[in-house]
Amino acid sequence: MDFADKYGPWAIVAGASEGIGRSFARSLARRGVPCILVALDGPLDEVAEEVRAYGVEAITARIDLSALDAFDQIAGAVGDRKIGLYVANAGGDANASRYLDIDAEAWLKLARINIMTTMQACHHFGGQMRERGRGGLLIVNSGGCYGGGSFLVTYNASKAFLLNFAEGLWAELRSYGIDVLTVALNVTDTPNLRRILAKADVPVPDDAASPDDVAEFALMQLPNGPVQNWGQAEDEVGFAGTSAAGRRAKVLEMDAGASRIYGDL
Repeated sequence: MDFADKYGPWAIVAGASEGIGRSFARSLARRGVPCILVALDGPLDEVAEEVRAYGVEAITARIDLSALDAFDQIAGAVGDRKIGLYVANAGGDANASRYLDIDAEAWLKLARINIMTTMQACHHFGGQMRERGRGGLLIVNSGGCYGGGSFLVTYNASKAFLLNFAEGLWAELRSYGIDVLTVALNVTDTPNLRRILAKADVPVPDDAASPDDVAEFALMQLPNGPVQNWGQAEDEVGFAGTSAAGRRAKVLEMDAGASRIYGDL
């Protein structure tokens, strides 16, 4: 089964208008997978044209992923199309603030994007994938998922949730032919990062990853969940403090323990 057969006939890319999301859209188009491109701001129509240049369809949906009805809007944009891959790429932190220095609503919006909307989408589309016996859920993450830090309170906490969420989904869905992967990234040269660094008059690090490289890595690693760490081998312990292989072993251990308790419920 090739990529388009496994993860088609349609993919959704949340946060598709720039950076890594835009790179995902192009990478999927090269693989022959039509895309539903979701974002609130940015040149979403340009991205759609880039996708169509590869001879596949693209649909755009301007949706605020922090809205309480964000998932309902996504489902409305999808209609009766079958989704074989959901890419949860939105959820970067543009606040660049200490937790108590801005209104709490800004943090609630970030949490809704990263957690609530992602949960709803994975539940809905993951259920459809389970019925078909194929598909993928790809959750873009950050190395921040492995620990907290000032200026990153809500961001890292929500990414830590996504780490455990993806690992649990991987454990539940792997026997149904569904691939679940979260990719923990390091510094990546995105427009959002450039905007944040510009405010502080700080240059982009020379070793920042390319969004195109990150998207290609994530799509190639989809079958190798539940987690992959950018720039590290399977058994390498680097910025994460643990290896992808180590996390996988821990998830399997937890899964076995849960299965003993809950059985076939």
